[in-house]
Amino acid sequence: MSSARAALPTRQVEKPWGKDVLPAPFTAPEGVRIGEIWFEPPAALPDLLVKYIFTSEALSVQVHPSDAQTIAKGIGRQGKEECWLIIAAEPGATLGIGFDSDLDEAAMRAAALDGSIEHLLTWHPVAPGDFFYIPANTVHAIGAGVGLIEVQQNSDITYRLYDYGRPRELHLDDGVAVSKGERYVLDRWHKTVAPHGSQQLVDGPLFLLDQVAGAPSPEVAARYPAALLVIPREGDVEVGGEAIAPGGCAFAASLADVRFADNGVCLLARGCADGA
Repeated sequence: MSSARAALPTRQVEKPWGKDVLPAPFTAPEGVRIGEIWFEPPAALPDLLVKYIFTSEALSVQVHPSDAQTIAKGIGRQGKEECWLIIAAEPGATLGIGFDSDLDEAAMRAAALDGSIEHLLTWHPVAPGDFFYIPANTVHAIGAGVGLIEVQQNSDITYRLYDYGRPRELHLDDGVAVSKGERYVLDRWHKTVAPHGSQQLVDGPLFLLDQVAGAPSPEVAARYPAALLVIPREGDVEVGGEAIAPGGCAFAASLADVRFADNGVCLLARGCADGA
């Protein structure tokens, strides 16, 4: 058993759309809007990044490239696919994902420039337990009043298409070039997650993600034969003898290092080595 701490270090990221009052166990410095809590990826699992995201205003309308696109651009494998598990939602909270109708590049660029792109997005109502997978090239925006857990490829390449007049850089050329101006296939990419159930959420090709209630079943355990991330949602979990509470994220060298509470709920995640 390793003597290194299992709990991953965190980093609070200030955002104009963040919140100055965060839900427990998080706290924001006085007068600072924190939008994201990052868990620093461990050296043994560098390809995954876990975040909590809290919004008081909508995020920019944005898009991420794929691995193939960043490799073709000569900057290596830096694509970004991500998924969101909604943990809190104020009345009327929504996520903008995909478009109501198809857009070509010229129409998308024009809509980004005049701001109408915000109204062309499909805004999906959300509630705790909603789960969305966001493939690369999907135009999206997280709305106000949302709290979520994000698991993503460890890349920070974001192309902003529209930012509601905020004084931040836009990336129209790069963004439009990789954007799919199409509908989001809700039946394929959305799930409803029971708060106390076990459920497979992502089955590759870039990473795996499961929610487990109590100890994982043999079928789930078989999908995690080596190092993994453990994200408690309800009740503590012990990783390498260290108690990890909800709001934390831990690295485990193997499932043998993890003690699951019978009444606990947590997420398990790992990258896929062959997810090129």
